[in-house]
Amino acid sequence: MLRYTWYRMRFFLHNYQQVGYKNNEFWQWMKSHWDEKIIPPNIALINILIFLFLWFDEWVLERITYTSLALVFLVFGFFWFGSVSRYKPGKVKKPLVFTPRVWRLSIPYFAFSAFIPLTFTYISFTGFLPYYGVALPNHFTGLLNFDLVILIFGWAFGTMIIPFFILLSGLITKPVELYIQNGFKKQARKKLASMPDLKVIAITGSYGKTSTKFMIRDLLKERFNVCATPGSYNTPMGICKVINNDLNANHQILILEMGARYAGNIKELCNIAKPDISVVSNVGVAHLETFGSQDVIAREKGTLVDVLEDGDVAILNADDPRVSKMGAGREEIQRIMVGLDSGEIRASNISYDTSGMSFDVTIGEETERFQMKLLGAHNAQNLLLAVGVAHHFGIRLKTMALAAAKIEPVEHRLELKQNGDLVIIDDAFNSNPVGAKNAVEILAQFDSGQRIIITPGMIELGEIEEEENRKFGEAIGKANLDLVILVGEERSKPILEGIKMHDSNAMNVRVVNSLFEANELVQKHARAGDVVLYENDLPDVYNE
Repeated sequence: MLRYTWYRMRFFLHNYQQVGYKNNEFWQWMKSHWDEKIIPPNIALINILIFLFLWFDEWVLERITYTSLALVFLVFGFFWFGSVSRYKPGKVKKPLVFTPRVWRLSIPYFAFSAFIPLTFTYISFTGFLPYYGVALPNHFTGLLNFDLVILIFGWAFGTMIIPFFILLSGLITKPVELYIQNGFKKQARKKLASMPDLKVIAITGSYGKTSTKFMIRDLLKERFNVCATPGSYNTPMGICKVINNDLNANHQILILEMGARYAGNIKELCNIAKPDISVVSNVGVAHLETFGSQDVIAREKGTLVDVLEDGDVAILNADDPRVSKMGAGREEIQRIMVGLDSGEIRASNISYDTSGMSFDVTIGEETERFQMKLLGAHNAQNLLLAVGVAHHFGIRLKTMALAAAKIEPVEHRLELKQNGDLVIIDDAFNSNPVGAKNAVEILAQFDSGQRIIITPGMIELGEIEEEENRKFGEAIGKANLDLVILVGEERSKPILEGIKMHDSNAMNVRVVNSLFEANELVQKHARAGDVVLYENDLPDVYNE
């Protein structure tokens, strides 16, 4: 039981870290894994057995000896708790990391988790309530001088409620975390105030924030000393870390990515670093589950434009009707509209090959052909936003084209890779309806070998999640791919339904339980020259 309890404690701590230490998201995860992980059959049954024994103890002990009862519980315990495979980490994409925050959380968490089992162990062996010295009535000290039922109850019940201690520990440590975070925010604001000539560029949007950020960085660094947040650093602490540790007096421009999962997130980020130039890529359905509607998402993203002051600039996606309205009527700010279909900065004649894509960019009367290693019309749109920023800073279009040719794909975002004899399209980061469909269309254009897709579908889309995954399946069915590998039998059902709308037999579809199984399947079926698309890669908490 000690071994089983330890693995269970570690498992829930790992999952709490994966959901970003957010109690509400961990609670949602708990509800969706209630019977499988939270209160599985073995824990439920042993608690029921103990309850029945306590209720009918005299009747039971009249028919079997206490030693026999001990053997019964020993057998049950061995078969029900001897294995920890349900909680033992196997192959995981992101293992538990004992960061300072995890250590702070672990103090109350491990203390709470150990309290009930250890307390009942003491009661079982002594027959007294700790601290009170009150003897328990009907305390049985038969076999080896301890009360078997009290001992088992303490460990079984204590083990059962371990995940709830995570929630409690999160609440207890929250004031400490807020105090620490406020200190980092204050330090970041003070540093920015000491650099009045620094220009702050902030990017937000449902999709494409990171790609756009790096494109802006790569175009601007041709003439300026630029500091940009790495990867997907788009939270308050991620932004503070870069400002406090990486920004120095020589930097002329600071580029920040600002993400949001809840209303008020953008305002919190702008209170740390108010932008001089705001870039909004789009308003989609990412995180619809937490926002509730696209209109709420649009208001949240629009906050980045609302905070602009006299003389500031907004670079906006003219093709997105919600984005194109942001800042309308505000004459004190400058709005630069870009788009594939409309706007003052436009792209056209997009074409693809195995080296990437090329397209024309037009500003006024000037047109230049751009060649990039990236794939997808949405990446062309993202580059137009970067072009809008660079144009505002006076960089020539020809200079931008030369810089764009050197832009490397952002990791896991339609990233072209060569893996031995296979061509990999890595689009594993945070799939969304627009990007997923676009990725499938790109895959369908390859003719060098078999076209294979591996996907678990999309998450965090709220009520429309099933519908969007079904539409995603329809796009896969229309593409007539050679092999479709769906990850997660339950999660992928809507995708499979969509595929069958265009391919009733779905003979080329396989369903597996994890990414590792999917990779093994690819190794068995793939041949030289095949193209494999990885569309989304969910955290380990979503494995089935």
